[in-house]
Amino acid sequence: MKNRLFILLTLLCLIWSCSGDKTSDTLQEPVVYRDVPEFLADSAYFYIQKQVDFGPRVPNTEGHKKTKAWLIEKLNGFGLEVQTQDFPAKTYDNQTWNLSNIIASYNPSVKKRVLLAAHWDTRRMADKDTERINEPIDGANDGGSGVGVLLEVARIISISEIKPEIGIDFIFFDGEDDGEPEHTNLRNNSQIWWCLGSQHWSKNPHLPGYSAFYGILVDLVGAKGARFYREGYSMRYGKNIVHKVWNFASELGYSDFFINRDSPEIIDDHVFVNKDAGIPMINIVEFSPDYGFGHYHHTHADNMDLIDKRTLKAVGQTVLFTIYQE
Repeated sequence: MKNRLFILLTLLCLIWSCSGDKTSDTLQEPVVYRDVPEFLADSAYFYIQKQVDFGPRVPNTEGHKKTKAWLIEKLNGFGLEVQTQDFPAKTYDNQTWNLSNIIASYNPSVKKRVLLAAHWDTRRMADKDTERINEPIDGANDGGSGVGVLLEVARIISISEIKPEIGIDFIFFDGEDDGEPEHTNLRNNSQIWWCLGSQHWSKNPHLPGYSAFYGILVDLVGAKGARFYREGYSMRYGKNIVHKVWNFASELGYSDFFINRDSPEIIDDHVFVNKDAGIPMINIVEFSPDYGFGHYHHTHADNMDLIDKRTLKAVGQTVLFTIYQE
């Protein structure tokens, strides 16, 4: 970053000296970014591995229970103000699940806030696979990667001498990944079975009247070769935020990951935060305009072999850089 700033200043001086125009008002001031600590992909990777080691995080299971306790312990250990939002929810096949949104706040008294979110549950079936279709998946990327990235962001904030000047709320949504099975049509016009945690929180925020300047959702952010396009709902509700984040990614050298091309709208937690909570939230998600989700999506290939630290670094450093510039 410092090298780029030096090059920019040098070019501006050359242009000024060669033009013969000595008026200072013809020059634009270079952008000066605030210092940002380093995002450690090894640490984020460890947090993903830890989740996978608990087993599938399907609600009403032991793996889900153990993961919840671990998340609360870690977030408390980072010095954040932690609370849970526990509620029952009906699934597409009429089961009642006990779900928990986990909320952790940094600088809770600061008025200007940014919301960072991921989902921490995993899918109870591998309905896009060709074998063991009815068994739950590891969810290393689908759920685990977003949680791992946000935990590392929270850890860095807690230990760094450089602190963000804003308030930050980390929300780990539950019940995101239990929509109806592939190739079925159980949805009706009044009910969406995906994103149960964000649907609940968006209508019942953890604090009455809660608002945030904007939000960033991270989902499917750890796979090898991942590319992140400008998702449709993100562009509809938070176009300026998308451009800001993607531009920051380019400044940091991650333009190979963050692609300046639009992709279709997808149902994810950010949809309900936008529509029901009225908070502009964008989604950093691997979803291609050419082929949709990756080959691993809702299959048993979504395991630790899929996770790439380079992808985690690109996403994590971009998110960290973004919040430090507010």
